[in-house]
Amino acid sequence: MPELHLILMLMGAAFAAGFVDAIAGGGGLITVPALMLAGVPPAQALATNKIQGVFGTATAALSYARRGLVDLRAQRTQAAVAFAGGLTGAICVTALPTDLLRYVLPVVLIGIAIFFALKPGLNDTDRARRMAPALFTATVVPAIAFYDGLLGPGAGAFLMLGFVMLAGYGILKATAHTKLLNFASNLGGLVAFAFVGKPLWLLGLAMAAAQIAGATLGARLAMRIGARVIKPLLVLTSTGLALRLIWQML
Repeated sequence: MPELHLILMLMGAAFAAGFVDAIAGGGGLITVPALMLAGVPPAQALATNKIQGVFGTATAALSYARRGLVDLRAQRTQAAVAFAGGLTGAICVTALPTDLLRYVLPVVLIGIAIFFALKPGLNDTDRARRMAPALFTATVVPAIAFYDGLLGPGAGAFLMLGFVMLAGYGILKATAHTKLLNFASNLGGLVAFAFVGKPLWLLGLAMAAAQIAGATLGARLAMRIGARVIKPLLVLTSTGLALRLIWQML
Protein backbone atom coordinates (compact mmCIF):
# COMPACT_ATOMS: atom_id res chain seq x y z
CA MET A 1 0.00 0.00 0.00
CA PRO A 2 1.53 3.38 -1.01
CA GLU A 3 2.13 6.18 1.51
CA LEU A 4 -0.59 8.70 2.38
CA HIS A 5 0.59 11.46 0.03
CA LEU A 6 0.67 8.96 -2.84
CA ILE A 7 -2.83 7.73 -1.99
CA LEU A 8 -4.12 11.32 -2.08
CA MET A 9 -2.39 11.86 -5.44
CA LEU A 10 -3.97 8.70 -6.81
CA MET A 11 -7.39 9.75 -5.55
CA GLY A 12 -6.95 13.05 -7.39
CA ALA A 13 -6.04 11.13 -10.54
CA ALA A 14 -9.11 8.90 -10.05
CA PHE A 15 -11.38 11.95 -9.73
CA ALA A 16 -10.03 13.36 -13.01
CA ALA A 17 -10.32 9.94 -14.67
CA GLY A 18 -13.93 9.53 -13.53
CA PHE A 19 -14.80 12.96 -14.94
CA VAL A 20 -13.18 12.29 -18.32
CA ASP A 21 -14.41 8.71 -18.56
CA ALA A 22 -18.04 9.64 -17.89
CA ILE A 23 -17.94 12.02 -20.86
CA ALA A 24 -15.67 10.45 -23.45
CA GLY A 25 -13.97 7.35 -22.04
CA GLY A 26 -10.22 7.03 -21.63
CA GLY A 27 -10.00 7.36 -17.86
CA GLY A 28 -7.37 4.63 -17.77
CA LEU A 29 -5.05 7.05 -19.59
CA ILE A 30 -4.85 8.92 -16.29
CA THR A 31 -5.08 6.24 -13.61
CA VAL A 32 -2.86 3.44 -14.95
CA PRO A 33 0.22 5.69 -15.44
CA ALA A 34 -0.49 7.31 -12.06
CA LEU A 35 -0.52 3.91 -10.36
CA MET A 36 2.73 2.93 -12.05
CA LEU A 37 4.36 6.25 -11.10
CA ALA A 38 3.38 5.48 -7.51
CA GLY A 39 5.43 2.29 -7.73
CA VAL A 40 2.68 -0.25 -8.39
CA PRO A 41 3.91 -3.02 -10.78
CA PRO A 42 2.21 -2.98 -14.23
CA ALA A 43 0.06 -6.11 -13.80
CA GLN A 44 -1.04 -5.02 -10.34
CA ALA A 45 -1.73 -1.49 -11.64
CA LEU A 46 -4.06 -2.88 -14.32
CA ALA A 47 -5.83 -5.03 -11.74
CA THR A 48 -6.20 -2.18 -9.23
CA ASN A 49 -7.41 0.13 -11.99
CA LYS A 50 -10.29 -2.26 -12.69
CA ILE A 51 -11.56 -1.84 -9.11
CA GLN A 52 -12.02 1.91 -9.32
CA GLY A 53 -13.10 1.69 -12.97
CA VAL A 54 -16.02 -0.56 -12.04
CA PHE A 55 -17.36 2.05 -9.61
CA GLY A 56 -16.83 4.97 -11.98
CA THR A 57 -18.61 3.37 -14.93
CA ALA A 58 -21.45 2.17 -12.70
CA THR A 59 -21.93 5.71 -11.41
CA ALA A 60 -21.97 7.16 -14.93
CA ALA A 61 -24.40 4.48 -16.14
CA LEU A 62 -26.82 5.21 -13.29
CA SER A 63 -26.54 8.96 -13.81
CA TYR A 64 -27.48 8.68 -17.48
CA ALA A 65 -30.25 6.20 -16.68
CA ARG A 66 -31.84 8.54 -14.13
CA ARG A 67 -32.14 11.18 -16.86
CA GLY A 68 -33.87 8.69 -19.16
CA LEU A 69 -31.02 8.58 -21.69
CA VAL A 70 -30.59 4.80 -21.42
CA ASP A 71 -32.72 1.88 -20.26
CA LEU A 72 -30.31 -0.30 -18.28
CA ARG A 73 -32.74 -3.23 -18.16
CA ALA A 74 -32.94 -3.25 -21.95
CA GLN A 75 -29.13 -3.53 -22.03
CA ARG A 76 -29.01 -6.64 -19.82
CA THR A 77 -28.12 -8.99 -22.68
CA GLN A 78 -25.44 -6.65 -24.00
CA ALA A 79 -24.04 -6.27 -20.49
CA ALA A 80 -23.85 -10.05 -20.01
CA VAL A 81 -22.01 -10.38 -23.32
CA ALA A 82 -19.64 -7.55 -22.33
CA PHE A 83 -18.94 -9.22 -18.97
CA ALA A 84 -18.04 -12.49 -20.68
CA GLY A 85 -15.88 -10.65 -23.20
CA GLY A 86 -13.99 -8.72 -20.52
CA LEU A 87 -13.50 -11.85 -18.44
CA THR A 88 -12.19 -13.82 -21.44
CA GLY A 89 -9.88 -11.01 -22.52
CA ALA A 90 -8.32 -10.69 -19.07
CA ILE A 91 -7.83 -14.46 -18.83
CA CYS A 92 -6.01 -14.36 -22.18
CA VAL A 93 -3.62 -11.53 -21.20
CA THR A 94 -0.68 -13.86 -20.70
CA ALA A 95 -1.61 -16.28 -23.49
CA LEU A 96 -1.99 -13.98 -26.51
CA PRO A 97 0.67 -11.86 -28.23
CA THR A 98 -0.39 -8.25 -27.81
CA ASP A 99 2.63 -6.50 -29.35
CA LEU A 100 1.08 -6.23 -32.82
CA LEU A 101 -2.10 -4.78 -31.35
CA ARG A 102 -0.04 -2.16 -29.50
CA TYR A 103 1.44 -1.02 -32.81
CA VAL A 104 -1.92 -0.86 -34.59
CA LEU A 105 -3.86 0.74 -31.73
CA PRO A 106 -2.33 4.28 -31.93
CA VAL A 107 -3.23 4.46 -35.63
CA VAL A 108 -6.81 3.41 -34.88
CA LEU A 109 -7.16 5.90 -32.03
CA ILE A 110 -5.83 8.77 -34.13
CA GLY A 111 -8.28 7.74 -36.85
CA ILE A 112 -11.13 7.93 -34.33
CA ALA A 113 -9.96 11.38 -33.19
CA ILE A 114 -9.84 12.66 -36.78
CA PHE A 115 -13.26 11.15 -37.53
CA PHE A 116 -14.99 12.86 -34.61
CA ALA A 117 -13.08 16.12 -35.17
CA LEU A 118 -13.75 16.50 -38.89
CA LYS A 119 -16.91 14.58 -39.80
CA PRO A 120 -19.79 17.02 -40.24
CA GLY A 121 -23.23 16.38 -38.81
CA LEU A 122 -22.18 14.50 -35.67
CA ASN A 123 -24.48 15.81 -32.96
CA ASP A 124 -27.04 14.56 -30.46
CA THR A 125 -29.58 13.65 -33.17
CA ASP A 126 -30.10 9.96 -33.98
CA ARG A 127 -29.45 8.84 -37.56
CA ALA A 128 -30.08 5.77 -39.73
CA ARG A 129 -29.15 2.43 -38.13
CA ARG A 130 -26.71 0.34 -40.16
CA MET A 131 -26.71 -2.84 -38.06
CA ALA A 132 -29.50 -4.75 -36.33
CA PRO A 133 -29.31 -4.64 -32.51
CA ALA A 134 -28.94 -8.43 -32.24
CA LEU A 135 -26.01 -8.45 -34.67
CA PHE A 136 -24.40 -5.50 -32.87
CA THR A 137 -24.68 -7.39 -29.57
CA ALA A 138 -23.27 -10.58 -31.07
CA THR A 139 -20.27 -8.98 -32.81
CA VAL A 140 -19.28 -5.45 -31.80
CA VAL A 141 -19.96 -5.74 -28.06
CA PRO A 142 -17.96 -8.95 -27.37
CA ALA A 143 -15.06 -7.82 -29.59
CA ILE A 144 -14.61 -4.51 -27.77
CA ALA A 145 -15.23 -6.08 -24.35
CA PHE A 146 -12.59 -8.73 -25.07
CA TYR A 147 -10.16 -5.97 -26.01
CA ASP A 148 -11.07 -4.10 -22.80
CA GLY A 149 -10.11 -7.13 -20.72
CA LEU A 150 -6.99 -7.80 -22.79
CA LEU A 151 -5.55 -4.25 -22.94
CA GLY A 152 -8.19 -1.62 -22.23
CA PRO A 153 -7.10 1.81 -23.55
CA GLY A 154 -9.68 3.30 -25.89
CA ALA A 155 -12.45 0.75 -25.27
CA GLY A 156 -14.95 3.51 -24.48
CA ALA A 157 -14.06 5.38 -27.68
CA PHE A 158 -14.48 2.19 -29.72
CA LEU A 159 -17.91 1.55 -28.19
CA MET A 160 -18.91 5.16 -28.82
CA LEU A 161 -17.86 4.86 -32.47
CA GLY A 162 -19.85 1.64 -32.82
CA PHE A 163 -23.01 3.13 -31.37
CA VAL A 164 -22.73 6.25 -33.54
CA MET A 165 -21.77 4.61 -36.85
CA LEU A 166 -23.58 1.28 -36.62
CA ALA A 167 -26.44 1.70 -34.14
CA GLY A 168 -27.26 5.20 -35.43
CA TYR A 169 -27.23 6.91 -32.04
CA GLY A 170 -26.58 10.59 -31.45
CA ILE A 171 -23.43 11.54 -29.50
CA LEU A 172 -25.05 11.91 -26.06
CA LYS A 173 -27.19 8.77 -26.42
CA ALA A 174 -24.13 6.81 -27.58
CA THR A 175 -22.16 8.04 -24.56
CA ALA A 176 -24.95 6.95 -22.20
CA HIS A 177 -25.15 3.49 -23.78
CA THR A 178 -21.41 2.80 -23.49
CA LYS A 179 -21.30 3.07 -19.70
CA LEU A 180 -23.13 -0.09 -18.63
CA LEU A 181 -21.09 -2.08 -21.15
CA ASN A 182 -17.86 -0.50 -19.88
CA PHE A 183 -18.95 -1.42 -16.36
CA ALA A 184 -19.67 -5.03 -17.36
CA SER A 185 -16.38 -5.54 -19.22
CA ASN A 186 -14.48 -3.90 -16.34
CA LEU A 187 -16.21 -6.21 -13.89
CA GLY A 188 -15.37 -9.25 -16.00
CA GLY A 189 -11.76 -8.12 -16.17
CA LEU A 190 -11.68 -7.54 -12.42
CA VAL A 191 -12.95 -11.07 -11.70
CA ALA A 192 -10.10 -12.50 -13.77
CA PHE A 193 -7.46 -10.10 -12.43
CA ALA A 194 -8.54 -10.87 -8.84
CA PHE A 195 -6.97 -14.30 -9.31
CA VAL A 196 -3.91 -13.42 -11.42
CA GLY A 197 -3.19 -9.72 -10.91
CA LYS A 198 -3.46 -9.41 -7.11
CA PRO A 199 -5.19 -5.99 -7.05
CA LEU A 200 -4.60 -3.61 -4.14
CA TRP A 201 -8.16 -3.66 -2.84
CA LEU A 202 -7.97 -0.90 -0.23
CA LEU A 203 -6.20 1.47 -2.60
CA GLY A 204 -8.63 0.60 -5.38
CA LEU A 205 -11.61 1.34 -3.13
CA ALA A 206 -10.10 4.66 -2.00
CA MET A 207 -9.66 5.62 -5.65
CA ALA A 208 -13.20 4.39 -6.34
CA ALA A 209 -14.64 6.99 -3.95
CA ALA A 210 -12.92 9.76 -5.90
CA GLN A 211 -13.85 8.14 -9.22
CA ILE A 212 -17.54 8.17 -8.23
CA ALA A 213 -17.39 11.92 -7.51
CA GLY A 214 -15.64 12.63 -10.82
CA ALA A 215 -18.02 10.42 -12.81
CA THR A 216 -21.06 12.12 -11.28
CA LEU A 217 -19.74 15.57 -12.21
CA GLY A 218 -18.71 14.46 -15.70
CA ALA A 219 -22.06 12.85 -16.48
CA ARG A 220 -23.93 15.96 -15.34
CA LEU A 221 -21.81 18.18 -17.57
CA ALA A 222 -22.27 15.86 -20.56
CA MET A 223 -26.03 15.80 -20.08
CA ARG A 224 -26.14 19.58 -19.82
CA ILE A 225 -23.98 20.39 -22.86
CA GLY A 226 -24.11 17.19 -24.96
CA ALA A 227 -22.05 16.83 -28.13
CA ARG A 228 -20.41 20.23 -27.69
CA VAL A 229 -18.36 18.89 -24.77
CA ILE A 230 -18.30 15.18 -25.65
CA LYS A 231 -16.77 15.52 -29.13
CA PRO A 232 -13.77 17.71 -28.17
CA LEU A 233 -13.02 15.60 -25.10
CA LEU A 234 -13.28 12.39 -27.11
CA VAL A 235 -10.82 13.80 -29.66
CA LEU A 236 -8.41 14.84 -26.89
CA THR A 237 -8.56 11.53 -25.01
CA SER A 238 -8.17 9.42 -28.17
CA THR A 239 -5.18 11.50 -29.26
CA GLY A 240 -3.71 11.36 -25.77
CA LEU A 241 -4.06 7.58 -25.62
CA ALA A 242 -2.38 7.25 -29.02
CA LEU A 243 0.53 9.50 -28.02
CA ARG A 244 0.98 7.65 -24.75
CA LEU A 245 1.13 4.29 -26.52
CA ILE A 246 3.62 5.66 -29.08
CA TRP A 247 5.76 7.04 -26.24
CA GLN A 248 5.70 3.65 -24.50
CA MET A 249 6.88 1.91 -27.68
CA LEU A 250 9.71 4.40 -28.17
